[in-house]
Amino acid sequence: MNVMGIIFANDGEIGELTDKRTTASVPFGGRYRQVDFALSNMIDAGIRHIGIISRHTYQSLMNHIGSGEEWGLELEEGGLEFLTPYAMSTTDNYRGKLETLYSAMDFLEYGADDEYVVMTGSAILCNMDMNKLLASHVESGKDITVVTKADVANGRKQLDLALKLDGKGNIEDIAVDFKAPTGYLASMDIFVLSKRWLMERVKECVSHNLFHMDRDLVLGLWQKKQISINVYQFEGAALYNESVEDYFHNSLALINSDVRHDIFNSSHPIFTKVRDRVPTYYGENSNIENCIVADGCMLEGHAKNSVIFRQVTISEGAEVEDCVIMNDSVVGEGSKLKCVILDKDVTVKPGTVIMGTPNTPVIIKRGDTV
Repeated sequence: MNVMGIIFANDGEIGELTDKRTTASVPFGGRYRQVDFALSNMIDAGIRHIGIISRHTYQSLMNHIGSGEEWGLELEEGGLEFLTPYAMSTTDNYRGKLETLYSAMDFLEYGADDEYVVMTGSAILCNMDMNKLLASHVESGKDITVVTKADVANGRKQLDLALKLDGKGNIEDIAVDFKAPTGYLASMDIFVLSKRWLMERVKECVSHNLFHMDRDLVLGLWQKKQISINVYQFEGAALYNESVEDYFHNSLALINSDVRHDIFNSSHPIFTKVRDRVPTYYGENSNIENCIVADGCMLEGHAKNSVIFRQVTISEGAEVEDCVIMNDSVVGEGSKLKCVILDKDVTVKPGTVIMGTPNTPVIIKRGDTV
């Protein structure tokens, strides 16, 4: 089975964390970027022809992926390709995924042997055996497979795409941008389609001024009874990083061993850019409790229930609790941080106190000094 992959890099926003980077390049889990999950899932299924669609602020993403060596890919035509920003509208406004796919027709047409396409966003992280997903799609004989997750819909969280099944497993309802109640399945923004079918539908939709994947292609064609949909229910952990609050809670959820072992399943490893560092140093008076700690850190203070990325310094007398501290940040002596996200290269001056809450964590922008 020949399959190509498409990853949408600017898939939603995570507050100030995506001011100067794509959603795909947001750091996660101490040493990873969010794109690592989609890339690793694809290469584990033998997908080697992958396009990454990015509309803007993609320099950080390109620096991270480099030549694609860590994922066994080559950054060239026919292997891994960056599909650069574009918009068809005269105002240069992004109008939807179907528009970007229309502009990427050359990529879709390249490689006549590719029969299927797996498309995924960058905001929902999981460790998925895509071989099972592809087998389900082929066996179903349907036009499109939508990957879903149960127990996400709660009547409060707005879902981009929600589906409800009847007692026989048939689709009873589909809704877009809907605070779906319990009982609906939440889309994971992962789709499998025939490449030829996708190209035909994209051209048809765009010619009728329809640009949205969820609303115009999935919901619109289902309402017209012009599409058959296979619903694939994913049973593993799925982390929806669609807001700052989501990102914060999902980062700290990795401290739970069950979640961590599911997301970083040893049988399906998540690959990332290699950055060799010396081991982390733990000072004589340090107290690090229930934390995820990357390499290269200097830890002389106290940290609890936190995710600490590479090359972080927590000075003596500093207290960090329920925080996400990204690469190369420095927490000065006697500082106190609670429910804080420090982006990369942040310096916290000695004696500084920053207090957020679990529902409103404080974000300190990359490179700032506070």
